[in-house]
Amino acid sequence: MEQQSDVAGYMEPGEKNVTLVYILYLVSILVGITSLIGVIFAYMNRGKAGGWIDTHYTFQIRTFWIGILFSLIGFVLMFVFIGIFVIIATLIWAIIRCIKGLQLAARREEIPNPQTWMF
Repeated sequence: MEQQSDVAGYMEPGEKNVTLVYILYLVSILVGITSLIGVIFAYMNRGKAGGWIDTHYTFQIRTFWIGILFSLIGFVLMFVFIGIFVIIATLIWAIIRCIKGLQLAARREEIPNPQTWMF
């Protein structure tokens, strides 16, 4: 029965769920679809936990949408051979944001500016 409560802890708003979303984003580098699952969790739980956790959900949602935007721009620019650099830069940007988020979540600290486009 204890194992079931551990799984439930990852689905409910809180530190475990925030960490799960960051991990799903990082796994999406290899798998792809897991970032969509992560952003759904972030949307479902934003506004429910309050405090430092909500700053992470906002940061995660923005990471998803900004990443999609620049990935699409990179894909379009592939036809003029610049797109690969845009996609690589977007990938590096997303990895840095996820690592920063994981570090702050582990320390139970808020994202200083969750609305930022940078790190």
